[in-house]
Amino acid sequence: MASEKILTVTEANFGDSVLKSSQPVLLDFWAEWCGPCRMLSPLLDELAAEYDGKAKIGKVNVDQEPGLAGQFGVQSIPTLLLFKNGQVVGQLVGMRPKGALKQALDGAISA
Repeated sequence: MASEKILTVTEANFGDSVLKSSQPVLLDFWAEWCGPCRMLSPLLDELAAEYDGKAKIGKVNVDQEPGLAGQFGVQSIPTLLLFKNGQVVGQLVGMRPKGALKQALDGAISA
């Protein structure tokens, strides 16, 4: 189960949750049936707690929100997009170590 600090992002709340966010947002495009996505989930829970107040972590279920996945050209999962000021400033595809995710978040926060 995802941490309460993880945003569930849908087409309905995407604008307010991601595009209008005053903090960088790391958005995970995932699916229940995806093994690497399930492996990544605990890392995202940890990052959501560590970066609380500095950055947001969100998840988009590609099976429930195919429009968002299509809008950003997500072709494989997990795909993580990093948003800052409503723009995509980074992309990571596939299972990544926590250090790589922290590096991306730290770069967006300090930029």
